[in-house]
Amino acid sequence: MKTIDINAKIVEAILIASDEAITQTKLDKCLDEGHQIDLGTTIKYLNNFYEKSDRSFFIMKVAGGYLLATHRDYEKYIRKFINRSGRIRLSYAALETLAIISYKQPITHPEIEKIRGVNSGGVISTLMERNLVAVKGRANSPGRPLLYVTTEDFLKYFGLNSSSDLPRLKELDEIIHGKNNKSQKSAEPNPLSEEKADNDK
Repeated sequence: MKTIDINAKIVEAILIASDEAITQTKLDKCLDEGHQIDLGTTIKYLNNFYEKSDRSFFIMKVAGGYLLATHRDYEKYIRKFINRSGRIRLSYAALETLAIISYKQPITHPEIEKIRGVNSGGVISTLMERNLVAVKGRANSPGRPLLYVTTEDFLKYFGLNSSSDLPRLKELDEIIHGKNNKSQKSAEPNPLSEEKADNDK
């Protein structure tokens, strides 16, 4: 098997497993010592293969990295599937970001990343695609960053009547860990712990 084919399989597998945009830096951290993969070149190779084989998906550049995405031609089928299957499965990163937005909305991208401590562009894009988060204007701060808020679909997903029905932070932490780490306890602190005093009043 050619090196490009091996590299393509590695990148494809990581893209399938990831909820966040993959960057060259993130990819490099996954590789064995001495193993180098040019992400841009490999993405072009994969997208060319997908196009030639008429696949229903492609690799999209977003938030400085890459994500797998489906073509718009299949949107109606995906929506029907989601509606029939019920709730959308969310990753820990998605739930964590939703928690931050729901308790601090409206909130900017930089503010979200300051609380999470990691790049959140990919997960925000995913939440917007699933209509759980939306843009509501711009902040009156340098650069006029976008402001993010939760949507009605967010309330439906969690069975809430309004944002005032959101659980307290201790309860939220149990919900997040219960959905994603039933088999093991998480050692990670709640990203909103520093905000606890303000929200528990």
